Amino acid sequence: MSQKHRLGTGGRINRGKPLSFTFNGRVYQGFQGDTLASALLANGVRFVARSFKYHRPRGIMTADVAEPNAVVQLEGGAYTVPNARATEIELYQGLVATSVNAEPDLERDRMAVNQKFARFMPAGFYYKTFMWPRKMWPRYEQKIRAAAGLGKAPTTLDADRYDKCYAHCDVLVVGGGPTGLAAAHAAAVTGARVMLVDDQCELGGSLLSARADINGKPALQWVAEIEARLRTLPDVTILTRSNAFGYQDHNLVTVTQRLTDHLSVSMRHGSRELLWKIRARRVILATGAHERPIVFGNNDLPGVMMASAVSAYIHRYSVLPGREAVVFTNNDRGYQAALDLKACGARVTVVDPRATTTGALPAAAKRQGVAVLNGAVVVAAAGKTHVTSVSVAPYANGKADGKVSKIACDLVAMSGGLSPVLHLFAQSGGKAQWSDDKTCFVPGKSMQAECSIGAAAGEFNLALALPLALEAGTEAAKAAGFVTARRPAAPKVSAVAEGPLLPLWLVGSHEAAARGPKQFVDFQNDVAAADILLAAREGFESVEHVKRYTAMGFGTDQGKLGNINGMAILAQALGKSIPETGTTTFRPNYTPVTFGTFAGREVGDFLDPVRKTCVHEWHVANGALFEDVGNWKRPWYFPKRGEDLHAAVKRECLAVRNSVGILDASTLGKIDIQGPDAVTLLNWMYTNPWGKLEVGKCRYGLMLDENGMVFDDGVTVRLGEQHFMMTTTTGGAARVLTWMERWLQTEWPDLKVRLSSVTDHWATFAVVGPNSRKVLRKVCADIDFANAAFPFMSYRNGTVAGARARVMRISFSGELAYEVNVPANAGRAVWEALMAAGAEFDITPYGTETMHVLRAEKGYIIVGQDTDGSVTPYDLGMGGLVAKSKDFLGKRSLTRSDTAKEGRKQFVGLLTDDAQCVLPEGAQIVAPGTRVSTTEPTPMIGHVTSSYYSPILQRSIALAVVKGGLGKMGESVAIPLADGRCVHAKISSPVFYDSEGVRQNVE
Repeated sequence: MSQKHRLGTGGRINRGKPLSFTFNGRVYQGFQGDTLASALLANGVRFVARSFKYHRPRGIMTADVAEPNAVVQLEGGAYTVPNARATEIELYQGLVATSVNAEPDLERDRMAVNQKFARFMPAGFYYKTFMWPRKMWPRYEQKIRAAAGLGKAPTTLDADRYDKCYAHCDVLVVGGGPTGLAAAHAAAVTGARVMLVDDQCELGGSLLSARADINGKPALQWVAEIEARLRTLPDVTILTRSNAFGYQDHNLVTVTQRLTDHLSVSMRHGSRELLWKIRARRVILATGAHERPIVFGNNDLPGVMMASAVSAYIHRYSVLPGREAVVFTNNDRGYQAALDLKACGARVTVVDPRATTTGALPAAAKRQGVAVLNGAVVVAAAGKTHVTSVSVAPYANGKADGKVSKIACDLVAMSGGLSPVLHLFAQSGGKAQWSDDKTCFVPGKSMQAECSIGAAAGEFNLALALPLALEAGTEAAKAAGFVTARRPAAPKVSAVAEGPLLPLWLVGSHEAAARGPKQFVDFQNDVAAADILLAAREGFESVEHVKRYTAMGFGTDQGKLGNINGMAILAQALGKSIPETGTTTFRPNYTPVTFGTFAGREVGDFLDPVRKTCVHEWHVANGALFEDVGNWKRPWYFPKRGEDLHAAVKRECLAVRNSVGILDASTLGKIDIQGPDAVTLLNWMYTNPWGKLEVGKCRYGLMLDENGMVFDDGVTVRLGEQHFMMTTTTGGAARVLTWMERWLQTEWPDLKVRLSSVTDHWATFAVVGPNSRKVLRKVCADIDFANAAFPFMSYRNGTVAGARARVMRISFSGELAYEVNVPANAGRAVWEALMAAGAEFDITPYGTETMHVLRAEKGYIIVGQDTDGSVTPYDLGMGGLVAKSKDFLGKRSLTRSDTAKEGRKQFVGLLTDDAQCVLPEGAQIVAPGTRVSTTEPTPMIGHVTSSYYSPILQRSIALAVVKGGLGKMGESVAIPLADGRCVHAKISSPVFYDSEGVRQNVE
């Protein structure tokens, strides 16, 4: 198909490289350097989309990131991208795109019928209509989502790869337009490390879309010279196709760089996108400005475009969007589009609400024979799937009144002024300020080491902006510590005299907005002026409330084009000024970022880090099956041939109880605590006192949160007067360290104590059972293991199998047990030495499942399994660990009325009447005789937290929390099961085995 709207010469496209692409099933041709939008316009395709709510025909409106209409579904299958902007998609060979929100196709869209009922579907329509019956809410939502929407999410796994990287620089410049280039150059020549980020495929910004001169030669020649100089400097990094989408604290700017999106799918290799996290000493924002539309009737028709976009398509892409054009502008800049159209042979009429114009551009337009209608406005556009004419009326004293005339046209270029792009400035903590002179919001006071320049600062005159940009670059480098006498000369640009802009937020009266054709403010979300006026009438005065009621500024558009107009219309309706009305919040991400970029490579098997102990490969070689605990791979059990879980666990449990077993406990959290205030910190963290703990002794402790609920537990050993080693649960190691650091940094910064995570540094092996002492004596000759010399809850230094070691006599099974701690590098050798030493006692490696059975037999808790964030030490029957003579975190919460009330769930044991019935964990507990209903709530009195079959007791055991359970020993309860059965059990002590505790103290 011929490119009937392509100009014969000009543009920055490569006519020697034609490219074929498919849009809505039809094949078209463009050139390298085109965007999908420019290629469609070149082929005469103007109707490209259906609107979000009313399914109205929509066309291409802009040439940049602000495009609200031309969003497409790009490619398919694993490579599909929903809601991609046609104006940002670089054309490549074989590109496939389809329109969104249209079924079965764009021309025959079934939901186009919504246009006939538009007057009955204003803002808030869904909230007011779909209220009854309540049971239909899910169905309503399903239908509404099907009727309104954008692209479709992928249904297959993403085939691309994404990466992340980190960078530091002295000066970060966001925006590669003329002012950004000037600032980057000024900073770079000082020797500072400079990064320049721009979202286009080439630098130049607005100069790519205009005819301009700098230093007496074409502006793009100046751009090429500055870029060449920057690329020769060693400490300058230039990132094109890169979008700075977030500005966080401490000058952290996040950037996504598109690496392969401009290539054909078959040619894409390596990472598709790269997420940069850039920390800069100084940030310069040269993000430019968006041109504002004008709100008039049917201003959303295909063929209604922004004036700056018309110039961009002519100069950059050599595309003539229309041959009979109307330029509707309230400022001089709109006349540039008229001049550009006229130079291409188009017939042009300018409609300007200002009574007179004094600027250089209007004068030039008149000299070129452009028809200019001053004191007039476009009231409405007409057409079905493309604009065919506009209605023009006289305009005076802020009103459109008088005889309406029609002008035939195939293009309307509108310009309502410029709005600086403030999203990064606002995210940095800055507040926008309204400028009456410039009729826009401009940056206020900077809250970080940042400054805005050029159009982003409201300086739209390039001749004035360039010297200021050079000064900003030099000052940023100086603030970062780089001072030099060299400074680039200010580029010479001819100043263009401009007349004042006439603010025009809404053509026509408020009454006409409600009765006449739709006047759109937010094109992507189908928000019309009438919707904003309705919101004001219904009492919504906050701009944030109006945003949510009308959907203005939602979606991928984020109000780039429409928000200022919407705020102004709301202000008029409320009788307020625009600054009094305020702005909506500029949230990240101002422009869409793929989920893949955020995820990086942390997907699938890499979603969480996989941590392995130093003995992991030994476990694998010996048949262990694993479970994930706090990112660690822990042996679950060690089955022998023919054994299932139950048989293996039974064998392992009996081995520990009758002889000796060995457990790899290296995953337990270990925090090294040192400093003169270490005891003070421990006293705050734990419920029990620590001041009198002797060096060489161990103590068990409970840690609470501010609410008095059990947060973690573990054994801490005193290694020296100012030196402790704290152990935590495997899954709680990071949480506990973060908790302690938080209090040290925010509440007790004066405490002289340092914390270090040493979990990875030490391998820990629990040697457990009646023969454990005999095994250790064979590999450790320099420690006396006699009871008197090495009592329970103490530790000794020595060597185990030749490796220096800390051996602790503690037990999580109730048996005689020792925990051997050796440097991780020696772990494998020590483990194998222990296995060899225990061979004569048939030493048995066991996993976490056996560990759980052993501890449950003794009634020992596992935080996070037997507790759930609502359990206090008193609920666990561990009130003896709560000190009365000291304060600690959570202590005051233990005296709250709810925490101390009767009938709280308390920790108990359960013995089923049927000794062979193992209760399911999580099963609910009810009082005997309670009728269980499938339609009405059943009163529960507790639930099962842990449940196992005990090989040594030859019966099932369970741990549970039951309301008032400590006072109900011996009473019966019922446990309804999912299969309809009801199991009965008696409440017992949670200690089922060796209640006297003699086995851990055996001689």
